[in-house]
Amino acid sequence: MVGRRERGVVLVVVAGLIATGAPARADDAAAPDGTYYLQSVRTGLNAAERDGVILQRSPRGDEDRQQWRLRTGGDGHLLENTVTPGWCLGRRDGAVVAVGCADPAARWVVTAAGPERFTLAEPGAGRVLTAVPGRAELSLEPAGATWYLTPVEPVTRPLPAEDERRLDQVTFLTAHNAYANGVDGGFAPPVLDLLPNQVRGVERQLAGGVRGFQLDIHQTRDGAILCHNSCFLVFRPVALWVDLQRIVDFLRGNPREFVTVFLEDYVSAPVLRAELARVQGLTDLLYRPDLDGVPATGWPRLRELRERDRRLLIFTDRRREDDQAGGLTRDTFGVLYQREWTVENYWSMGRGVGASDWTCVSRWPDRPLTDGGESAFRPLFVMNHFRDAPVPVTAAADNAGVLNRAGRFCQPAARKKPNYVAVDRYDLGGPAAAVTALNTYWY
Repeated sequence: MVGRRERGVVLVVVAGLIATGAPARADDAAAPDGTYYLQSVRTGLNAAERDGVILQRSPRGDEDRQQWRLRTGGDGHLLENTVTPGWCLGRRDGAVVAVGCADPAARWVVTAAGPERFTLAEPGAGRVLTAVPGRAELSLEPAGATWYLTPVEPVTRPLPAEDERRLDQVTFLTAHNAYANGVDGGFAPPVLDLLPNQVRGVERQLAGGVRGFQLDIHQTRDGAILCHNSCFLVFRPVALWVDLQRIVDFLRGNPREFVTVFLEDYVSAPVLRAELARVQGLTDLLYRPDLDGVPATGWPRLRELRERDRRLLIFTDRRREDDQAGGLTRDTFGVLYQREWTVENYWSMGRGVGASDWTCVSRWPDRPLTDGGESAFRPLFVMNHFRDAPVPVTAAADNAGVLNRAGRFCQPAARKKPNYVAVDRYDLGGPAAAVTALNTYWY
């Protein structure tokens, strides 16, 4: 699941430099000295030094020369690259390049430009550090570009008591292609079904602590059916309503639990509506943030959701405009458009074997991982952590690295911890322990 439609990641280069990790007020004069990622507000990409030139690059944590040490220096601020001490973000002949930190061209005026946003200006010249869409090199422009200064080591806080946690403060273990398990039914044609993404049925996944389910649905004469890529030659695949009924029944028997379903959605809105209508008790449990004022007030506490018995979210990867022409939008029957409520990193870490790519960049180039955060509402962050093919030994090794990747790569890239950690073979490598650790803090 998760994004076979968007295999190519479009590198969009944008405007602005960085804001601070601790919330900054609009009247703050400057960011405090410290070590930061210089991160574009517009796209969430990081400023990186490459052969003396400063480029916009996909977030790669402590790799790729993306960390900068900000310090006050004389009549301005210096941004020294942590990998090349003595070399700072600077200017030369109108270009943004690395210069010696003693060079006057290394000085910048760092000024707050709104909540958690800053401008980096050339002293006395009125030009600010800018990135232009479609161009990798940074430039100096008259105005407009703002940036985040994302701390390399952010300050974290303990989570409130479990009932008092907001939904956007919690992390849920999520099964990628949860239906592709070979237990509940077929999910792919012969041979392709030899590498299931999971090896336990949905009911056992629920019993084992999985609370997020990524499901692919395809339209057949039987309705919305769970298959990988297509349902051609798939023996006895499972209908969506069957797995949703399993989830609803589990929630009825476990009144403190909360579950989220993510649909990679290849069916029409009328077919999906008819499929959901077959699930007994579904509408009683569905949570509708669009009807609950969440964009204005933020996500509710778990206690409130339990008291109201609204403990199931369903998202589709379809766009609203996909449905508007047909006159039936999916949110009218409780299925939310994921891009309006979440951010999500690109789904693949590489092929089934070999080295992994931990780069954490948005699955949707027009919606960076840093999107939101200027108001009470913060999009939920889906952290995909799996490869093109679920090879067991590789999945085990990858899952053992969830906490490492979250802390070093994805949390700074999104400026928040993940709310969903999606993995193949959740039974291998201990991802549940990583989720438990993520549920001890927030920032």
